[in-house]
Amino acid sequence: MIMKSFLRFALSGLLVLFAATAAALQPDALKTRAYIDHAWTTLTRSMDDCSALRDPKVGTQPVLYLPANLPTPPDLAAVKARCNVDVHVLPRAVGQLGDIAPTTLPRQGLLYLPHPYVVPGGFFNEMYGWDSYFIVLGLVADHREALARDMVENALFEVQYYGAVLNANRTYYLTRSQPPFLSSMIRAVLDDPDSFKSKAEAHAWLEHAYPLAVRDYSTWTRKEHRAGDTGLARYYDYGGAAPVLEMRDSSYLRGVIDWLIAHPSEDPGYLVKASEHPDAAEVARLKAASCDVEASKVCAGAWSKGYRLSADYYLGDRAMRESGFDTTFRMGPFGGSTHQYAPVDLNSLLYRYERDLHDFAVQLGNDADAQRWAGAADARRAAIDKYLWRAGKGMYMDYDFVTGKPSDYDFVSTYYPLWAGAASKQQAKALRGKLGIFERKGGLQMSDHASGAQWDAPFGWAPTNWLAVAGLDAYGFHDDARRIAREFTGTIDRSLADDGTIREKYNMASGNADVKISAGYKDNVIGFGWSNGVYLKMQALLRQK
Repeated sequence: MIMKSFLRFALSGLLVLFAATAAALQPDALKTRAYIDHAWTTLTRSMDDCSALRDPKVGTQPVLYLPANLPTPPDLAAVKARCNVDVHVLPRAVGQLGDIAPTTLPRQGLLYLPHPYVVPGGFFNEMYGWDSYFIVLGLVADHREALARDMVENALFEVQYYGAVLNANRTYYLTRSQPPFLSSMIRAVLDDPDSFKSKAEAHAWLEHAYPLAVRDYSTWTRKEHRAGDTGLARYYDYGGAAPVLEMRDSSYLRGVIDWLIAHPSEDPGYLVKASEHPDAAEVARLKAASCDVEASKVCAGAWSKGYRLSADYYLGDRAMRESGFDTTFRMGPFGGSTHQYAPVDLNSLLYRYERDLHDFAVQLGNDADAQRWAGAADARRAAIDKYLWRAGKGMYMDYDFVTGKPSDYDFVSTYYPLWAGAASKQQAKALRGKLGIFERKGGLQMSDHASGAQWDAPFGWAPTNWLAVAGLDAYGFHDDARRIAREFTGTIDRSLADDGTIREKYNMASGNADVKISAGYKDNVIGFGWSNGVYLKMQALLRQK
């Protein structure tokens, strides 16, 4: 009898434990919200925070760089002593991207920013260009207006002192930007009634921000960023044909070579026959054909089975990184032909940028500028329709301006023109009919190509899901927008219930964070800034009547 009572008691205890465990694992939006609330604090950095100086990507002794034309901040001496950081001044003032070659600096380091900022998370321990837009949206939605404005101020500071909004505030990013969202960041703050004490203060702030936004926009109209004679833009990095400096070793590049060797029919000409240990004559040849093996240990180690990578591949690889979509196969294997394309995403963003600059000029009473920006937007929209709209497919597709051929690679950036307001009602209706290509249990996947890369199927990301959702909603497809928002926020809720984290990317087919990458970067970083921001925006959309 005693034994039976004990067994009943033990069984009852186990059932209570199992029930409690099951309840803890149930997706719960309130728990997701609590995680995000805490994460804003853990992901915030500033120059007086020693942890901000650490760079997990390169693992060297921290260095902080100041702009050459900025007076030394008064509190920097205390930071230098407390954080044991070397402080250097950039060798000259920067007018535009590429004015300073990062390879000429004694060491790579953090670029000074005056205000606090939110980092994505994990080894992304700096303020990133396009991440910041979605983070700002989340901060505004969460009534953290001061921090949101600080981040926009930092982006404007980058334009003023480093030539443009950077990929991120590290010296090795002084040669490239990221998808251009600065005008949208400015608008997000201006449209928030709590970001300024008065209309006069907001107007004065816009007077400061507008010329810097114009300067940032000019990055994308430089000769190097033009997509041939299409009137459209391309991604481009001013660092030249060489491996990016943030690569710690050659393993990624060797993986690219091995993949190309295994798939010879898909090699666009990236492979170059070469020695592992070239003699002086071959070293000289490789400087033009591949990269400088004497100047870069990563270049020297980028050899496998008798091959190296072409100089053109390195140009494309750098451009792919500026696109933010690193890595996808939509513009060649591993994105190695990105610089040959006029992308839908970039040109949609620039159309929105031009429309924003028009609106800013109107607010400032600058009619001549307003007319100029309206003309630029109209011209870009016409070029988008000419080169990027595929009427037969009912989708926007990237355009290879080198070969003069449109891409056949279905990519979720086809919905960017909806967010930008560049599509007609008929085009929007056609795009709505293509949701089935991308929509899965967890939201919108990047493409219908399972290349093994993180920006391809079956993986999905917060920024592209939000831009599609916002675009569909703007064109009146409210049910579709809310359905996808429920799918994606449900994925985040399920993932957090499973392991207590929010990640940078998710598996759209399974609707969770089960992400297994076989081509390129394999981590699924915990944080995560833009996932947090998009979750809050989608929840706000779902609460609307």
